[in-house]
Amino acid sequence: MASTSICRGLSQLSRVAARSSSLSLQHSKRAAAPLTLRSWFSSYPPHEVVGLPALSPTMETGTIASWNKEEGDTFGPGEVLCSVETDKATVDFEAQDDGILAKILVPAGSDEIQCGQPIMITVEEGEDVSSFADYVLEESAAPAPAEPAAAAEPAPTPAPTPVTPPPAAASAPAAAPAGGRVVASPLAHMLAKDMGYDISTVAGTGPDGRIIADDIREFDPSTVAAAMPTEGAPAQAAMAAAAPIPGVGYTDYPISASAKETAMRLAQSKRNVPHYYLTVDITMDEILKLRSTLSSAIGEESNLGVYELIVKAAAKSMKAVPSANASWMDSVVRVYDSVDINVVVGTGDKLYSPVIRDCGAKGIKGISDELNAAVTAVEEGELSSEFASMGTFTILNLGMYGVKSCAPVIREPQAVALAVGALENRIVPNDDPDSEEIYKESVMLTATLSCDHRVVDGAVGAQWLSAFKSHLESPSTLLL
Repeated sequence: MASTSICRGLSQLSRVAARSSSLSLQHSKRAAAPLTLRSWFSSYPPHEVVGLPALSPTMETGTIASWNKEEGDTFGPGEVLCSVETDKATVDFEAQDDGILAKILVPAGSDEIQCGQPIMITVEEGEDVSSFADYVLEESAAPAPAEPAAAAEPAPTPAPTPVTPPPAAASAPAAAPAGGRVVASPLAHMLAKDMGYDISTVAGTGPDGRIIADDIREFDPSTVAAAMPTEGAPAQAAMAAAAPIPGVGYTDYPISASAKETAMRLAQSKRNVPHYYLTVDITMDEILKLRSTLSSAIGEESNLGVYELIVKAAAKSMKAVPSANASWMDSVVRVYDSVDINVVVGTGDKLYSPVIRDCGAKGIKGISDELNAAVTAVEEGELSSEFASMGTFTILNLGMYGVKSCAPVIREPQAVALAVGALENRIVPNDDPDSEEIYKESVMLTATLSCDHRVVDGAVGAQWLSAFKSHLESPSTLLL
């Protein structure tokens, strides 16, 4: 009898191990802990416990935005199981093998979870689904801690919600006893060093007290002495912080994970990149004539705007001055063959920069279609992986706000960023030798180019901006 049980357990083990990589994220080849297998020698039928994969090298947490499958549904290779909200976009989690979704462990819209934390259970046979109806995830199913010496985090217990929820990092710094080793992620170590914090005074909210990047970003040195009564309180504070927090004479508005990540990356770029700025005024009379002609040819319903022509002119300028389409890679300068342009769309927490691939090879109509699709996706909240992708160049348009000019922050590892202002009528010298008028009225645009001096020196930046100005003032070159 014992021999039969052992053989059955080994058979289950081999079946599950053979499918240990059946589910993975198509957009990530280095998931932190995509699967946790717990199907052998248990009271449940053969199954797999699937963990949240890492979507990028720096991702530590994520949120299940929506489930595309329900419990009991079958799935096949390439089908989307769920959508995972990262720091930049919502990315699809696709299956690469067939199976049945037996149990959803993390409902859509839940709080952020660590990479590797179980999110669902899959089985091979339909009759096994009912066995997991009342399944409760055991504590041992969570990812194993990196350092067993760290104190085990107890299960969260109810605690009174404070009037003004403090940041999660304000909990008692019990994760790093005197003389003990600090258990923290590499990104957390880097952020603490950049911000000048003593990481040993920061309390971790990760598995078993591990310090994660959000702990550093939310750390307030003035509240180190204020110890929270339980370790479950930071999570409750984070839940309570979902709504505005009124104070005496002020209101605190919680910042989303994506907004915090964007702010962190921009601050890091501003510190690391030696910026300098070049500005030029461009006459837009001819480009407006071209837009009118093209709109008449393809129909006004196409919504062809000036922005699309600006994007095309930028791509043409990159082909004329390819050394600007590059990145600083510490030991080398990498020059890219394709011009992939990030266009900034949206506002506030819905600010995104989707990438339009290979703009140099696309026509103006193709660029217009992709740009309009990006704006529609932001408005409807249907974001793809392209909203988290990094191109080779970024364009920021503030013209709709009446802003004349702006000096944008370069997004690493890009070497240049362009900002354009509002179109405005100005009185300028008349360059028509046959006219008796000394001045004329023209539509003008101010464009500012931010450059990384390590990659693009002043002469190269001036050449790029000159080419950009030339393409807009002689727009027939955009059609070549």
